[in-house]
Amino acid sequence: MIFEKPHRRLNLLTNEWVLVSPQRTKRPWLGKEEKSAQKNKPVYDPECYLCPGNRRANGEVNPGYESTYVFVNDFSALLPEPVEELQTNNLLRSQTVSGECRVICFSPKHNLTLAEMPPGEIKKVVDVWIEQLDELGAKYPWVQIFENKGEMMGASNPHPHGQVWAGSFIPNEIKKEDQNQFDYYKSGNSILLLDYLKKELQLKERIVVENSDWVVLVPFWAVWPYETLLIPKRHVVRLTGLDKPEKESLAEILKQILVRYDNLFETSFPYTFGWHGAPTDGNDYAYWQLHAHFYPPLLRSATVKKFMVGYEMLAEAQRDITAEQAAGKLKSLPDVHYLGL
Repeated sequence: MIFEKPHRRLNLLTNEWVLVSPQRTKRPWLGKEEKSAQKNKPVYDPECYLCPGNRRANGEVNPGYESTYVFVNDFSALLPEPVEELQTNNLLRSQTVSGECRVICFSPKHNLTLAEMPPGEIKKVVDVWIEQLDELGAKYPWVQIFENKGEMMGASNPHPHGQVWAGSFIPNEIKKEDQNQFDYYKSGNSILLLDYLKKELQLKERIVVENSDWVVLVPFWAVWPYETLLIPKRHVVRLTGLDKPEKESLAEILKQILVRYDNLFETSFPYTFGWHGAPTDGNDYAYWQLHAHFYPPLLRSATVKKFMVGYEMLAEAQRDITAEQAAGKLKSLPDVHYLGL
């Protein structure tokens, strides 16, 4: 299927449209260019708040950890104890919230990223994600596991790390995904993302990489230039439902897609990554399918990113290259990291 002129595509998970404008890639660029990612970072940085043995901003000292390490975020966005009942009316509405925020250090080595770690070490991170979801999901209806990688995505520290935010409410994006998966299931007793995945595997136009258990693809409705969706081939509603082989193959495919990202512009590729699975409030979510989103901002090079401004903020999302072009570029990249890792 070839798309060369402006058109819109529907996001099945959110029921929102995205404008695709392939012709815009021909325009010259005289705008802002970001600094390239820092290279030659030390294995240990005595000034880093996340390195083993170092003192954090709140005065606590990290243990001499040798693998993954989890601690309560020193500047949590959510707190376990809710504030007092808020005044509200039909025009000024508010609600109390509670929750917990944690930081996951992926490795004790300051100079690594997930893309540079071997699958065996990534598997340890996968295990920690599942442990955190299992623990916090017993107390909160939503547990968001995510990583902001790189200064361009707002990461406040270059040490390899991600976050977990557990809250007493179901966030907006999850409500949209929940409603659309439910509506699809109710209309045909079928799983939306599994049907979509089946179609993508038939067409093979947007598949980047796959293995026995997982597929990484550029979704038909992608907004960000090199956005991808990671989906298990089996019906799984959340991370805690994965079996041992699926955890191992997950680590392997994460390595494959992250290496391709770094190889694209030969830089430590920035992105926001996060897991979406069924809420943990005890209700029946048989219609859900586990998946993860990668939202990388880079568009033309290691220093030119996609800006979500103007039309995107005031009207609807818009992208400059087609999902098929992005998938083809990512698929063509080598599995070996450009740094030889």
